Amino acid sequence: MTHGNGTGVTEFFLLGFADQHRFWHVLFIVFLLIYMTSMLGNTGMILLIKADSRLQTPMYFFLQHLAFVDIWYTSAITPKMLQNFVSENKSISFVGCVMQFWVYGTFGTNDCYLLAAMAVDRYVAICKPLHYSIVMSHTVCILLVAGSYVVGSINSSVHAGLMFSLSFCKSHTINHFFCDAAPILAVSCSDIGMNIILLGVFVGFNVIFTMSVVVFSYVYILASILKVHSMAGRKKAFSTCGSHLTAVTIFYGTFFYMYLQPHSNNSQENMKFAAVFSGIVIPMLNPLIYSLRNNEVKEALKALGKKFF
Repeated sequence: MTHGNGTGVTEFFLLGFADQHRFWHVLFIVFLLIYMTSMLGNTGMILLIKADSRLQTPMYFFLQHLAFVDIWYTSAITPKMLQNFVSENKSISFVGCVMQFWVYGTFGTNDCYLLAAMAVDRYVAICKPLHYSIVMSHTVCILLVAGSYVVGSINSSVHAGLMFSLSFCKSHTINHFFCDAAPILAVSCSDIGMNIILLGVFVGFNVIFTMSVVVFSYVYILASILKVHSMAGRKKAFSTCGSHLTAVTIFYGTFFYMYLQPHSNNSQENMKFAAVFSGIVIPMLNPLIYSLRNNEVKEALKALGKKFF
């Protein structure tokens, strides 16, 4: 590897799950099946929403984009990880490493904002039903989705751009299975103070803002549901946001486990497994959650099945 500034670096080597080398063939098969399920599930969700006129609502508009984002989110890291399981050459070019980080960071941020937009949609549907068609108009939905892509791109572009100014003279081995910010900064011999500050500010703002939107939306939703006297009415109201609440809990629960655990000798290994769950397992779970816990999706699947079979 060429020493000096970031532009002179030719490649990194991804250490991956070096401690699990005896089980690489099992891990390869497991992650391949998860990736294939994720691709089929999310692609199927997109096509199902496009095909069924009953699903042409703001909630499913956001869900369609969530499925699209999850496809890119997991595809940024899974194929390279699968390749490294079966290849002796575990290198990745410097530019490829930065691009992988950019794609992963962009669509990971998109996920946060789409989940927040879906929480707002559920709030308006339950708490302001008479104004739903006005507040959640098609134009508003497009702006919210477009805003998530713009914010995600800006967020990742800032951090990815700063990496080109870093020097890498400590090591060319990244202790991770993909190019995430923390493992890259760990092998730099430059002053990474500004990188860490900006990373904390951007990630902190995105997470706190989107999670605040979700929490406040559900506080109002819960207050509105508690005003409903009939148990059937409450159950119906809860059913409209149960899938989203499940997806949000899994997503943010994994995020906090990754970034808020105390530093220890095992923290890096724990972050790897948390990253597997966040970037590989969750994109597979989302279409399952929304199909198994959503009556409208179930009905659309039944109708599609009757049409073809």
